Amino acid sequence: MRLCWCCRLVLLAALASLVAPLPAHAQSGEIPHVGFLNSTSPAVYAFNAEAFRDGLKQEGFVDGRNMVIEYRWAGDVYDRLPALAAELVGRHVAVIAATGDLASALAAKKATTTIPIVFTVGSDPVDFGLVGSLSRPGGNATGITLFSSTLTQKRMEVLNALVPKGAPIALLMNPDNVNAVTDQQHAEAAARVLGHPAFVVHARRAADLAAAFTAVRGRRAGAVLVASDPTFLGLRKDLVAGAAHLAIPVVYFAREFAQAGGLVSYGTSVTWMYRQAGIYCGHILKGAKPAELPVLQPSTFELVVNLRTARNLGLVIPQSLLIRADEIIN
Repeated sequence: MRLCWCCRLVLLAALASLVAPLPAHAQSGEIPHVGFLNSTSPAVYAFNAEAFRDGLKQEGFVDGRNMVIEYRWAGDVYDRLPALAAELVGRHVAVIAATGDLASALAAKKATTTIPIVFTVGSDPVDFGLVGSLSRPGGNATGITLFSSTLTQKRMEVLNALVPKGAPIALLMNPDNVNAVTDQQHAEAAARVLGHPAFVVHARRAADLAAAFTAVRGRRAGAVLVASDPTFLGLRKDLVAGAAHLAIPVVYFAREFAQAGGLVSYGTSVTWMYRQAGIYCGHILKGAKPAELPVLQPSTFELVVNLRTARNLGLVIPQSLLIRADEIIN
């Protein structure tokens, strides 16, 4: 039977799709392995790991069925990340999800120039050399940024509405965070514009929090701004418990703090970021190139106010903040 030229074109296109190049793991018939590199621990970041798996599942990949996730947790010891990243490279994973902010992303980037990397960071990845540009990363890495540092001014404005004019603001920071200096500069500049002196207190782990809160109390801070840091998110229950004894306003960077009893949070969804990282890893497993996947940025920001905590602390939340709040916890 002779086919018309139009039918021949359709048939040729169908045949071409059957022999089109597949990802290496698909060509070999192997189940792909995905590296999950994180600076914290599974005990406190299980909800984010679950969001990551949800993203992969959305793309058709289920851990233990048609792919395998290899987890590497640094347990808040950032110096362990380079060795953990090297382990994943040695395992020849198909893609590395470098989660838990800049330290993980930089460790993965240094460990390989060929294995695709999907990062989750709070800062501008261009400034730290992770990508060439947000729209066209151009290398073996892409991912999601929350641009959390640029939200410092907004968080400081929230604090400004909660404390007397000129009250000192304590900045709780993790000095091991690669972005700590930039975050501090943003926070100090925002406080200065609003007429508040600012000082820094440091904490790397749960054991450091008591001394940090003692310093806050000793210098008579009117409020505390908690810097964006994955370790702090993991320590949210400890932070909220310690803040309750200060009886002053504390503003956090993620809704999970307010849900755990923190007074106020302002920021973007961390679980959204991890879910998107899973989706991007799924794209790469299907053959997408990280160089051509634009770095994703959030489009929504949430102000969460915990009125129950405010009542317990004897604090009055201004109506101006309550009107702006996306969620009020009673």
